[in-house]
Amino acid sequence: MEQRNAKVEDLWSLTNFFGFATETFVLAVNILDRFLALMKVKPKHLSCIGVCCMQLAARVVEEECNIPSAHEIIRISQCKCTVSDLKRMEKIISEKLHFEFKATTALTFLHLYHTIVLCHTSERKEVLNLDKLEAQLKACNCRLVFSKAKPSVLALCLLTLEVQALKSVELLEILLRVQKHSKISDSDLLYWRELVSKCLADYSSPECCKPDHKKLVWIVSRRTAQNLQNSYYSVPELPTIPEGGCFNGSESEDSCEDMSSGEESLSSSPPSDLEGTFFFELKPKPKWQTLSCHS
Repeated sequence: MEQRNAKVEDLWSLTNFFGFATETFVLAVNILDRFLALMKVKPKHLSCIGVCCMQLAARVVEEECNIPSAHEIIRISQCKCTVSDLKRMEKIISEKLHFEFKATTALTFLHLYHTIVLCHTSERKEVLNLDKLEAQLKACNCRLVFSKAKPSVLALCLLTLEVQALKSVELLEILLRVQKHSKISDSDLLYWRELVSKCLADYSSPECCKPDHKKLVWIVSRRTAQNLQNSYYSVPELPTIPEGGCFNGSESEDSCEDMSSGEESLSSSPPSDLEGTFFFELKPKPKWQTLSCHS
């Protein structure tokens, strides 16, 4: 169980790294759990299986142009397998699941219930943050126990806990009607809501290592590490920009060249880590734009 949970956390990091949608991650976990329910696998094969599940999910959800090559996925994930290994494992997973990769997940119900609530409430639309709810669902997916929960129940538990935190009577009444319409019993909702609440509390604690902020580990030689360290300390500072700007003559060209070289140095320096609330997705960092001066 721990190895499965660790592998799902790795998938969370990988899908974030490649910029995949939440749906890709949730579907990859769904494919993984369905396959593990059918097959008994050795721990050493889990990395290859997890990467294959992510690839299969990406082909269902993502645009083809946004899916990296198998070589790139292997290089980034460091799953210690070859392209041939991935193809063989993909064939095994596909046959065991009868090529049925699409599935109705808790994310499907979360989006549905979220839309229903917003359509029937008079409160501000920003009250229920969908990005936060999706991040909470990802945290639950990192626990094997939630693979046994009905997708509709898990989604309703997340919404109910969020509404209780907001102390909104109107939203709670809407969710009660949703529960009745979905034929979800009070006992089921109470049982899984307690487990979800404990899971989210664990992930919110400072002692927990959040997969969303997990850094990919790179294994480099001592010589490469030394070169990286030297290049980091050799990055020059940005030159002072003249107040008068670039107006005339050789001085203008020299100033412009200094600014351009400084911009290149800045773009090549190591980026700093972004810290944010765990249950809010981090947005991609903007790329530096090259400055140019026209004579």
